[in-house]
Amino acid sequence: MSQRAERIGTPTDGGEASGGLSLRPRDLRLVPVVAGVWVAAGVVTTVVDLALPVTIIAWVLVLVGVVLAARRGLAVPVLIAAAIAVASMHVTLQAPLRAAVAELPARVSGPFTVLSKLTPAWEGAWRLSGTVTTDGLAIPAEVLFSGERPAGADLGAVLWVTGRVESAGPGDRALVALRSSRPPDVIAAPNGALAVAAQLRQGLLERAGRFPGDGAQLIPGMAVGDTSGVDVDLDQAMKTSSLAHLLAVSGSNCLLVVGAGFALAAACGLPRAARVLMAVGALAAFVILVTPEPSVVRAAAMSTVSMLAVLLGRAKIGLHVLSVAVIVLLCSDPWLASEVGFALSVAATAALLVLGPPAARTVAGFLPMWMALPLAAPIVAQLACAPILVLISPAVSLSGVLANVLAAPAAPVATLAGMLGCFFAAVPVLGDALISIAWVPAQWVGSTARLTASLPQSVLPWQEGLLGAVTLGVVCAALAVLLVRARSPMVRRGAAAVALASIGIGVGAWLVRSTVVPLLTPSTWSVAMCDVGQGDATVLRSAGIVALVDTGPDPALLDGCLQRLGIARVDLLLLTHFDLDHVGGAAAVIGRVGVLLHGPTDGDADAALVDRLHAQGARVVDARRGLSGDLGDARWRVLWPTSGRVTGNPASVVLEVTGDGFPATLLLGDLDAEAQRGLLRAGGLRSTYDIVKVSHHGSADQEPRLYAALHPRLALIGVGRGNDYGHPRDDTLNMLAALGTVIARTDDEGLLLAQLTGEDLRVWREHAPP
Repeated sequence: MSQRAERIGTPTDGGEASGGLSLRPRDLRLVPVVAGVWVAAGVVTTVVDLALPVTIIAWVLVLVGVVLAARRGLAVPVLIAAAIAVASMHVTLQAPLRAAVAELPARVSGPFTVLSKLTPAWEGAWRLSGTVTTDGLAIPAEVLFSGERPAGADLGAVLWVTGRVESAGPGDRALVALRSSRPPDVIAAPNGALAVAAQLRQGLLERAGRFPGDGAQLIPGMAVGDTSGVDVDLDQAMKTSSLAHLLAVSGSNCLLVVGAGFALAAACGLPRAARVLMAVGALAAFVILVTPEPSVVRAAAMSTVSMLAVLLGRAKIGLHVLSVAVIVLLCSDPWLASEVGFALSVAATAALLVLGPPAARTVAGFLPMWMALPLAAPIVAQLACAPILVLISPAVSLSGVLANVLAAPAAPVATLAGMLGCFFAAVPVLGDALISIAWVPAQWVGSTARLTASLPQSVLPWQEGLLGAVTLGVVCAALAVLLVRARSPMVRRGAAAVALASIGIGVGAWLVRSTVVPLLTPSTWSVAMCDVGQGDATVLRSAGIVALVDTGPDPALLDGCLQRLGIARVDLLLLTHFDLDHVGGAAAVIGRVGVLLHGPTDGDADAALVDRLHAQGARVVDARRGLSGDLGDARWRVLWPTSGRVTGNPASVVLEVTGDGFPATLLLGDLDAEAQRGLLRAGGLRSTYDIVKVSHHGSADQEPRLYAALHPRLALIGVGRGNDYGHPRDDTLNMLAALGTVIARTDDEGLLLAQLTGEDLRVWREHAPP
C-alpha cells in the first residue's frame, strides 16, 4: 500500500499538486460566449453594413431563447446572442454619424475634444484621438499633425483643428481621420482631476529628461505609458527584444498599484474589505493619471481579474472573472475586437492564470521557487502572445524570453519608483530622488533591450499570415503541454512530435516564401509595382540601376518586395509627396539610398524624413519640372509640379522614364483632376506611353482627357485589398477599358512586372486576375 500511495503522488500520474493542469468543461463554460461576441464584434465593426441585420437577428434569438427558457442547455446560446446584440447595437447607432461623415467636405475645421494621450505617429508627427464637432455633430475622429509637440494637448483639452479629411480604416473606432501640417491650437485646457494629472505627467517628463541615456527615455513610458521621448532606435530595440510591453500601461502596471494599495492597507491593520477598497481607489487614481483611454481601462480590467484570482487563490475562478470582464468590455466597446493590444492582454492574462502555476512548479523542479515564478511568467506569456504577434510581423523573437527574464527584476522597481516620482514631481528633493531610483533599473532595461536585440539570430523569420499564426499557435500549444507536465507520457511525446512537425511546416513555408518564390519570379523586368497594400511603391530598373518611386505605407511589406526582386540598394528614391501611403515604408530603405528626389514638403514631419534620409547618406534634390537625369540606359524627366507653392496630392511629382529597350513610363502620383488638367496644359507629354501609373490608386478624381492624350497600353494601379475608399472606382476602370488599355492592379493580382521585348509589352502577375 505504501508503494501504491507513493506512486500515485509522483509527478508522472497527475493531480495539480504534481504540476499538471486539470480543467473541467464547466470551468470553460463562458469561453463560447467570449468567442461569439468577439467574432461578432470584429465582423460588425469591420463590415458596418452588417451591424443592423446582426443586431436584429441576435435580439430575435434572445427572445426565442427566453420563451424556451424552461428547456435546459439554452443559457449559453442566449448569453451569446444577448452579448452579440448589445455589441452590434453600438455600431448600428452610429449610422447617422457615418452618413454625416460621407458628406463632409475635403477640409474640416472645428473644436476637437481630446480623449487620448498625445502619441508619436512617426518621426516629427503626432496622433490624438477624440471627437471633432462639425455641423452640430460630435464625430469620433483621429488627428494626425506635424510639428512640435503642442503644450496643453492633454486628455480633456479642447483644440481647434483644421485638417484634410481622410477615411478611417475598417475596424477603427474613429469614423474620420484629419491630417494637418501644423499643430492644433489649444482653446480650452483640461480642468479638475484631468488638469492635475496632466501637470503631474508633464513634471515627470521634464525631470526624467534631466538624466542621461536610455533610462531617461524609458522612465515616463514605464511609469505612465508616455513614449513621446523614446527615440526610433531604442523603440525598435524594445520591440525586437519583446520588451515593448513595458512601455505601455498594462495589467502589470495596474497590478503594482493595486498591490501597493493593498499592502499599505494591510500594514495599517485594515480589514480585508477596506484593503480591497483602498486597492481599487489607488487603481482609479492611477487610471486618471495615465488617462482613462480604452487601452488603459482594458488594462485596469485585466489587472482586477488577476487580483481577484490571486486573492481567491483559484485560477478557475479567475477564468470566470476574466471571461466576464472580456464580455463586458466587448459589449461596451466592440471596437476592442480589432485591437491587437486587447487580444494580447487577454491572451497573456489567461496564460498566467491557467499555465502560470503549473509552469512554475515544472521550473521549480530545476530551480528554487523564488526563481521559478519570475521565469515561468514571461515564458507562458510569450507562448500565448507569439501567434498573435506573428500576424503583425512575420518573425519570432528568440531573445524575447531571455530579455524578459533579465528585465523582470528591474521593471517593477523602475515602474513603481517612476509612478511615485510622477506623483511627487512637484516636491523637488523627493521627486528627484524617486526618479533617480527609477533611472537605474530603467537604464538596465534599455541596455538589456539593445543587447538582446543585437544578438545574432535574435529574430527567426516565420511564415506570414494565417498559416504562420496557425502553425506557430500549434507549436506554442504543444510547448505549453510539455511545460505543464501533462500526465500521460503518450501525450507528451505527441506534443513534442506536433511541435516539431509544426516548426517544420512554419520554417518550410518561410523557406518557400524567401527562397523558392523569388526563384520563380521573373528576373527580366523593367518596371515592377510592389503589392504594399493601400499605397504606391514602383520600382524601375535599367542596366542594373534602380529607382524606387514611393515606399507604400509599411516598411515590412516594402522590404519583402525588394528582397523578392533581389534589390539591396536604391540608386534613386523619389517621394512624390508625403502622404503616409507613399512614404510610410521609407524606414525599409534608409541607409541604402543614393539620391533622394522629393516633392514639396508640408510641415516639420516631412522635413524630418528628408533630413533622416540625408543623414544616412542620401543626396537630396528638390524635384521641379524640367529636372532630368539618367537611370542606366534610360532617361528620366520631372514633368510636375511647376512650382513649390502647393503641397499634397496636387503637388505630386510626375515622373517620365524612357529609353531604348525601356517601356515609356509615366507615373502620376496622386494628382487630382485639376492638377491633371494643369499637366495637360503644361505640355511636354509624349503622344503615347507603354505604361501609366494611374493617379491616386484609381480614385474617381481623374481627368479623362489626360488619359486619352497619353494612349497608355498598360495601366498599373497600386491599391489595397478591401480598402475603405472604394479604390479603384468603376468610372476610372471603365474609362481605361474604353481606351483599350490593359489594367493590372495589386489588390487582385499582387506583384506586377512589366518588360518590353521588341515591340511587345509583357506583363507578369503574381496572381491570375479574378
